[in-house]
Amino acid sequence: MLDLSSQLEWAPNIWMGVSVENQEYYYRIDHLRRTTASVKFLSIEPMLGPLDDLDLSGIDWVIVGGESGPGARPMNPLWVASVRDQCLRAGAPFFFKQWGGINKKKAGRLLDDRTWNEMPSRGELGSR
Repeated sequence: MLDLSSQLEWAPNIWMGVSVENQEYYYRIDHLRRTTASVKFLSIEPMLGPLDDLDLSGIDWVIVGGESGPGARPMNPLWVASVRDQCLRAGAPFFFKQWGGINKKKAGRLLDDRTWNEMPSRGELGSR
């Protein structure tokens, strides 16, 4: 398969992200890293398994969220805390979107009694 993502000319205002639901999709992170997009982010939603040993080099932002709606699969709080901790160690902004479930608003967004709304700052964009 031809990978054109690294050959595209990315305008500075375009952010590029990939979904990584579980470890089976780690390869997408490497594809993202090869692009010349000025901002590269991971959308870990719905989070369907643990994501240990994430390589966050070259990643500017990480978003995590659970699956919502009827039939939503549960998300283990330890999985979320692990990704948050990896982001803190790597200096990557962490945004926790939702726990998910049938009634996602009732489940809320708190992780360890805090709302995580981190986003890349303009000075950090594309610098990782």
